[in-house]
Formats: sequence, C-alpha cells, structure tokens
Amino acid sequence: MHKKNIIFLSILFSLNVFGELPEMVIGQESVKPGINFVFEGAIKDDVTPSRNFGSEKNSDIHLEVLANWNEDAPRGSPIDGFVAYLRIKAEIQNQYNSQVMVLDLLPHINLSDSLHYALNTKLPGKKDDLYSIKFTILPPETSKLGLHYDWREEVGPVILETFTFEYKNLDFSEIASSKRR
Repeated sequence: MHKKNIIFLSILFSLNVFGELPEMVIGQESVKPGINFVFEGAIKDDVTPSRNFGSEKNSDIHLEVLANWNEDAPRGSPIDGFVAYLRIKAEIQNQYNSQVMVLDLLPHINLSDSLHYALNTKLPGKKDDLYSIKFTILPPETSKLGLHYDWREEVGPVILETFTFEYKNLDFSEIASSKRR
C-alpha cells in the first residue's frame, strides 16, 4: 500500500467516517411545557476545564442529558433548541455493592450534540457492574433566569416543574471500555 493511502485511511479512521462512536441511550422522556430529554451514556472525552467537567483519564463514562424544545413548546421557543439554565442531578447506584454517587450535570458544547448537560465521571464500582441512575430535572434558580410577564401568564411561574426519571440494570461496560481517539 502506498504511503499516501495509509495516511488517507488513518485520517478517515481518526475522523470516524466509517461509523459513529458508541453511545448508550438510557432513556427518552417528554414533559410539559414541550421539552424532550434524552439521557445517554457516552465515551469519556477531553472537556476543558477538566477540574469542572471531569478528567478524561480519571473517568469511565461521559453522562449526558440532551434537553430540547419540541413541537408542544410555548410560542417563541425554537423547536429542537437547547433548554438552558436547568439544574440536572444524576444519582448513580451500583446494583451490586449499593455504592452511590451524586453528580450535577453541567452545560457542555460539542459538534455532535451542540449544547447539552454532561459530566465525565468514574462509576462507583467496576465497569461491568450493573447500575441504576435517577435523573432529577429541576427548574432554574429564580435568581439565574428572569421570567417575563407573558411567560408567567401563559405558561406559569417556572420553566418546568421538577421531574425524576429512574433507569435500572444499566450496563456501561462497552462505553466504559471504548476510547474516542
């Protein structure tokens, strides 16, 4: 094989042209007032600053929540647009040893998901243990987001109520064993 062909194939593989990196969809939910949530376990990644978003080398997975307006959203909300200022917590429990870890997922941006909430994290146990995760979605702090009169009159005094979603028997072994580069 010629050197140029080897370089070309190396570039294609590094760009992941032949397939997407594995992501594990944990669950999908829709809530009032027109917000879709997608909960995912993804491959850990290099996110800066790592002191805030978790170090890639000290993590097993990149836990993500996509939060986007849907067709039932209040007027003026961009369909598929990011729902900002939410507070999202994840409680990960190892189903074998009952160890629990509680995380605050923080805003991130990348080229595949755009804005989303996520955190690189070390699982509370072995990569091939089973886990349950409880996601709690809370409205923005009242001091962080102002609500205009029209929103309060048509939608209510908050962006959304508090919601909790729980998923069990999650196997992150493939995601935790994968690498991005």
